[in-house]
This record gives sequence, C-alpha cells and structure tokens, in this order.
Amino acid sequence: MRPERSEVTWGTTHLAYEIRRSARRSTVSIAIDPALGLVVTAPEATPIARLDSVVRSKAPWIVPRLKRRSERPPASSAREFVSGESFLYLGRQLRLRLLPEQDPRPLALRGGWLELPLPRGLPPEHRGAYARAALIDWYTRHARERLPSWTAPWAQRLGVSFQRIVVTDQAKRWGSCSRGVLRLNWRVVQAPRTLVDYVLAHELAHLIHDNHGREFWATLGRVMPDYEARRARLGELGPALLW
Repeated sequence: MRPERSEVTWGTTHLAYEIRRSARRSTVSIAIDPALGLVVTAPEATPIARLDSVVRSKAPWIVPRLKRRSERPPASSAREFVSGESFLYLGRQLRLRLLPEQDPRPLALRGGWLELPLPRGLPPEHRGAYARAALIDWYTRHARERLPSWTAPWAQRLGVSFQRIVVTDQAKRWGSCSRGVLRLNWRVVQAPRTLVDYVLAHELAHLIHDNHGREFWATLGRVMPDYEARRARLGELGPALLW
C-alpha cells in the first residue's frame, strides 16, 4: 500500500509530506525524517484538510529545516573500489579499472575508464584504500582546476567578489563561505554542471546574506530562477556522491 501523502503551498514553496496515522495519537506532530523528508503523524480520523492547515501554519519552522537538510550531503553510500565499479564526474558515469603490478602512476581518465596502476607488491587487502585515496586526489585536482572559473560568472551576476576557493573534504556540507573564502566539497564535481552551479551560486549569495532567510532565497532566485528544482535534484542525487 502506498503511503498517504498531501501537499500545500506556502508562498512560492511547495511542501509535500507523508501522513502516518495512529489510533493511539490524540494530537498532530511534524518531523523532518532524514530519508523521507516531511512527515506528519496524526490521529486516524483527522481530515487531510486539517493536516494541510497545520503544515501551512508551521511552514516558517518547516521550510528552513528542509532547506538545511537538502544542503548537506546525506549518509555515505557503500563502495568497494574494485574494477568495473561506477563513479560520476560532472554527471557522466565512469568506470574504475585497476591495473595490478604496474609502475606507480596517478589515476587517469581514458575512454570512459578511470585507470589506476597499482604498485607491484601491493597486498590485495590494501587495494581498496589505495584506490579510494587515488580517486579523492583525482577529484580534488579537477575541482581545484575547474571551480574558480565556474564561480567567477556567478559572482559577477550577484555583484560580489570572493578572495579564493579552497577545496575541502567537508563531512556535512557541499560548501561554505566565510570572509570571502569559499570552501567547496570535492565531491560536488561528481554532480552535473547545473548542480555544481547551484552550489556555487548558493555559497556566493551568502556574501550578501549570511543566513537562509527570505532575502537570501530571493537573491539566489534573481540569478537562478530554478534553484528549487536544482536543490531538490542535488538532494536526490546526494547518496551516490558521498563515499
């Protein structure tokens, strides 16, 4: 049986939610589930119109929390780091190819394969950790090469300037911005370019507004009218990008 769902509109924001009913409940409660998003638990006989009204009245509390949830990478997905395993780069699917007993060389992209020579004598049980480190190095280098030139046009559109970009291994965010320094998670370059641009514009907008209030989202929407769709897509794709 499909879960019961409803949706309300608050300003320009659509709030879709899942309904859970319980005979033991006498009140309506609202929670943000890490996997499911907005969940409303209610007594069995509560009309959907009543639940919609409750969600709409609680929207000032709900919306910032849903947005913060979508801005951070979700729980890590399991990886084995073996030949044939798929990885994303700018939305393009690539496959890993391990080449045992080779002279040590950096990982390189060749014809849709991320080829990694494994040093002679490397024990099989250490291959996964070696491959993971090599992949992180490869993504980090590409992020450092590309992100500055991709950021500049968005800074111009927003009318702001930034000092520099630091590529990091942040555990809970795609990026952050403080005192003109953008810190960007290397993992973001796995996503399609449109989603990378969303993260860049989002962080640059914090040079104007340092919170996630309505003025912040209005500023972002001025240069990226479809930011809500991009944010939602990033939230959906996120589990495949965090390892």
